[in-house]
Amino acid sequence: MLHRRHDIPENALKIKQFSNNLITMFNDRYTSLLSYLDTYRSRNEMILVHSIKRKLRQTSNIIRVTDKSRVFHVDSTIHYEEKVKQYQIKTNACVELSSNPLMDTFNKAVRLFNDLRAKEKIPEWQYKKMMPKKDEIKLAYLYFIPKSHKEGTPLRPIVSGIYAPATGISKMLDKLKRPLFDQYVKQTTIIDGVHLIRQLHKYVSLDLLKPSTYLCTFDITDLYTMLPQEEAIAILKTFLLQFGHTHVRHMTIDAIESLARIVLIENVFTYNDKYYRQIEGGTMGSPFTLTLANIFMWHWEQKLVEKQKSFNELYGRYIDDISMTSNDSVEYLRQMLSTANEYHTNIKLTSEIDSAEPYILPFKSDHPRHYFGNITRTSLCRAIRYSSTLQEFNYERRYIKLMLLYNGKIYSTSIRKPIFETFHQTTSFSQMIHDENKYLTVRGGLLLKATPGEHARAARIATEIDRNKSTTCIDPSVNYN
Repeated sequence: MLHRRHDIPENALKIKQFSNNLITMFNDRYTSLLSYLDTYRSRNEMILVHSIKRKLRQTSNIIRVTDKSRVFHVDSTIHYEEKVKQYQIKTNACVELSSNPLMDTFNKAVRLFNDLRAKEKIPEWQYKKMMPKKDEIKLAYLYFIPKSHKEGTPLRPIVSGIYAPATGISKMLDKLKRPLFDQYVKQTTIIDGVHLIRQLHKYVSLDLLKPSTYLCTFDITDLYTMLPQEEAIAILKTFLLQFGHTHVRHMTIDAIESLARIVLIENVFTYNDKYYRQIEGGTMGSPFTLTLANIFMWHWEQKLVEKQKSFNELYGRYIDDISMTSNDSVEYLRQMLSTANEYHTNIKLTSEIDSAEPYILPFKSDHPRHYFGNITRTSLCRAIRYSSTLQEFNYERRYIKLMLLYNGKIYSTSIRKPIFETFHQTTSFSQMIHDENKYLTVRGGLLLKATPGEHARAARIATEIDRNKSTTCIDPSVNYN
């Protein structure tokens, strides 16, 4: 990790010292006695876990970590399986197989790799990276997680295929294509909530926000599952050619097309001791599926983007969530949604249309804070960025405090200290929460700071530009110094 991200050679003295210190630290932590508080807490948690297990066995319930919120959801096993069947009937995306398809998929992948390498359509380093090891491959498996943030708590399918034969291909294609998507479609791509807020601020600064303005959000139903496989591959090829790429890091377009087809067509997995092949869409959990879905939607949304541009309105998309502004009537917007739903038979939108005066993006709508080490600072920073008025921030601040109190005194007592670490020492938190101007100053400073998502995208684009300047056909993740 260090030599890849910071260009430090693997045999450098710094890495050896770091490794030795890390091992020493782990050993010290493992052998040292727990404090009374940690011992007391671990025993209570063990009792709680055993109690939950007993109740699950007695009641035939099932417990799952929810999508996005990362909390636990309990439901009856029968109800859970009914939802799975409903999803399978609704999407009709999978067919059952009569036997284990693992080795057949492995052999197809190996034959394709050998053929592409023999014809010099992929370089040696890509060939080695993608080639699966026969003694390590395992069949992927399907599981479902509840989407508790949506009405009726529907299920989201996830295919876990870490050791599947096509996983190396999926990672490689994502590595090659995502930086290109980031580079060419950044004008209409939303990175995160903060990025969307900045776009809204720009919209306001251009005097485009009016009392008649609506903020519309559209949700694309089952995007990953409903991707038409062959059409998505054709659009991927169109995307590359449109932006002048006949090769991507020495991999030909023909090779990209063949490899993408393996990832989609040979998507096989097991569920409840049965074997399945996905015949529609891609899998949630495959790295390449996200990039392919984004490129497919780039093609789908072009009419909508041009229309928004012609009226100086905002348009942005984060994977399967579309946000846009409009000064048309609600009736016209609903008609526009109906028209958009006719662009493609597989892509269907649901909508929420709300007044944007005043516009407030609710803090609670973002992913919940489950990284407890810096939960207070993260929560308060997000609340400030997402609350466009002091009144709204104070409401969110009280909500955070109640949330922390509910989770124990250890969090509630830490609510004030991190805020001083987050902002300038000259800024008084007690003054800020009573002074609108000081609050807006602090909020403006936070909005100017790049988020982790923005840093990641900028790094991918910069790396891709640097590699495009290179004519050498070597593995860019290896340091050759």
